[in-house]
Amino acid sequence: MLNYVRHSADYSASLLGELEQIVLLSLMRLGNGAYGATIRRDIQERTTREVSIGAVYMTLARLEDKGLVCSYIGNPSPQRGGRRRRHYLMDTAGQRALGRAWRNLKAMTQGIEQELEKL
Repeated sequence: MLNYVRHSADYSASLLGELEQIVLLSLMRLGNGAYGATIRRDIQERTTREVSIGAVYMTLARLEDKGLVCSYIGNPSPQRGGRRRRHYLMDTAGQRALGRAWRNLKAMTQGIEQELEKL
């Protein structure tokens, strides 16, 4: 019989899809209060991957539904014609889920880093 060791924080953390991980990483890098357009720009600059703004907002909404991020509406700004912007914050559950994803990726790539770099 195999015995699995789980960190208690890992057990309760949500599993993340690839874009969810990327969005959470971007939010962590940009800091709490980032908004969709800056998250999208960060993802495109770092991954050279084209991501539609709709995909970013859909992912943020899914993360919010999972309780991993929360959002608030900022004050109107003259630069936006008086419109308000929705800002996002990573919740503790989001941090746990991102940590779990990172540890899983590190564990799975251990020993094959050189092969992966060649791909």
